[in-house]
Amino acid sequence: MSLKSSSDSSVYFYKFIVNHQVFFKSKYSYALVNLKPIVPGHVLVVPLRTSALRLADLSGPESIDYMNTLQLVHKFIETHYKADSLNIAIQDGPEAGQSVPHLHTHIIPRFATDNYGDAIYSKIEKLDLYSQFEVRRRSFVEASTNGSKLVVKADEDRIPRTDEVMKSEADRLRAEIGKYITENNIQVDI
Repeated sequence: MSLKSSSDSSVYFYKFIVNHQVFFKSKYSYALVNLKPIVPGHVLVVPLRTSALRLADLSGPESIDYMNTLQLVHKFIETHYKADSLNIAIQDGPEAGQSVPHLHTHIIPRFATDNYGDAIYSKIEKLDLYSQFEVRRRSFVEASTNGSKLVVKADEDRIPRTDEVMKSEADRLRAEIGKYITENNIQVDI
């Protein structure tokens, strides 16, 4: 596990060096702050190997490390941002909306008060009328129809953040995930 700044070796997201955006790095994966986040805490988990374009391109050890990194960052972001839920999204291939030819997973904090704003739910929704999850989902959808909807700006309307702003956020999250790992006695393979 590497919690220090990634300036000692170059980390790439596709063909872009993202050292200053990285806040966590494991043996085969890393997490970085997003250039154009939808909400605060919107981060990405990415394999270090740039030739891993899609999920199925990961080797066995890379897959295990990637999932472990996703779960760690999931728990950390949810705790750090006090989120009620998270969107975890992989757009696996250009027809699925993947815009960068390097596997990456979006982790997006969600809150009961942010209302129903992701149209993707209607496409992937399957009702389980008896589960606690479904009760929470219905409550959330009902609340959103009574309040204002979260309007997410289109990608072209979100302004990219500066390297300085992203480095500052990555530095802060690097320190916080280090504390989180220590306080929760989490073992991370490097």
